[in-house]
Amino acid sequence: MKAIRVKLHQDLVNYKKPNSFQLKETYPLPPYSTVIGMVHTLCGFKEYKDMKISVIGKYNSKVNDLYTRYEFKNGMNYESGRHQLKVGTYGICRGISTVELLVDVELLLHIIPTDQTLVEEIEKAFLFPIEYPSLGRREDIVTIHQAKVVEIISDRIDETIDMFEVYSAYIPLEEMEKIRLKNREEGVSISGTRYRLNKNYELFNIGTKNKPKYIRKWNKVDVVYGSNISVLRKKIVTMDEDQNILFAI
Repeated sequence: MKAIRVKLHQDLVNYKKPNSFQLKETYPLPPYSTVIGMVHTLCGFKEYKDMKISVIGKYNSKVNDLYTRYEFKNGMNYESGRHQLKVGTYGICRGISTVELLVDVELLLHIIPTDQTLVEEIEKAFLFPIEYPSLGRREDIVTIHQAKVVEIISDRIDETIDMFEVYSAYIPLEEMEKIRLKNREEGVSISGTRYRLNKNYELFNIGTKNKPKYIRKWNKVDVVYGSNISVLRKKIVTMDEDQNILFAI
């Protein structure tokens, strides 16, 4: 099994949580759907390509910034005392809101397409992108430090392996029995922050055959976001040819 290992850097970025509006909160690392979306955009895929993703990385700090926010209601006519913008006969409110940003993000991604014939195509898309790559918001530009095809192996390890202390990861729940988080408190079975992250979606028609109206139904995965990770001895773990451990799902 082969994967594309990608090392990225971003100066300021927001990986928006779906239900945060007044303050656009950010995930600590990009969710799987965001990474998959970047891959599909760079490769120019017009239909979904199934793949597993491993997300490991870190950031240095968080800051809050202001952005221009536009609000409108479908079919609401323009009122001079209420709206700042007029589009045709409709009114739009313009104001400011706050966005949470991660500073100096470093990411180590492993992309494992189910169709292994796509490996070289995905690698080429990162080496020679057709447009500037972004991850998160459209303006969250990515600097690509490495894109390399690596061999993925699963093997039983004889000794406990300590991963880089400064790096954190999304760890699937089924992998938690294989690892130890050094900041685990006594009496706590699982430390870290638990998330239900979007991975991919299916389109469902909630309209009629003649007047279709499609919505996205997201497939979600349960993970724990943790740091100070140790992989326990005598466990079967997945790693690349350079012994970088990954948690792919």
